Amino acid sequence: MKQNNVLLASLMLIMSMSAFAKVDDLKQEVKIKAVSQTADIKNNQIIFFGPVEVTQGSIKIHADQLRAFSAEGENSKILVATGNPATYSQVLDDGRPASASAKEIRYDMASRTLTLKGKASLDQAGSQVTGNLIRYNIIQQKLIAESTGSGDDRVITIIQPESYQDDAKPDAPADKPVKKQDSK
Repeated sequence: MKQNNVLLASLMLIMSMSAFAKVDDLKQEVKIKAVSQTADIKNNQIIFFGPVEVTQGSIKIHADQLRAFSAEGENSKILVATGNPATYSQVLDDGRPASASAKEIRYDMASRTLTLKGKASLDQAGSQVTGNLIRYNIIQQKLIAESTGSGDDRVITIIQPESYQDDAKPDAPADKPVKKQDSK
């Protein structure tokens, strides 16, 4: 039973990536660098052609193309980064890196859902989930990973042991012996 609890805790750690995102990142300006861009004001859409680099605090997105638009008749904003692969990275509040990559990274701001399509990978503190499709609801902290179901294509989850995660913390002393205090 204890082993199941450790496995469940490790899976929850992977899935809670955005719950630990640096709060200050979302307060920073968004800067988009691209080779060119087009804006379709009537249809409320901007397309950036790349390479494209988006930064907001420690958040970084690299893509071949980035499309920002509102769904028809809705107030929802959607960002779609495409590439071979498109990548996302961020430093979490605890200082550890988190990253994602896929041929398409789609973020729906209204539903707070991140969808990774095509050779999708989500990595936090060395633990990783890969599949053809990964959907992550940030608010509900629910993750769904799927494969194509053909051939050897499968969803793969790699969970690092707790000692790896403790060693990955940036404030952990590297190769320093712990001194025992004299008890006088």
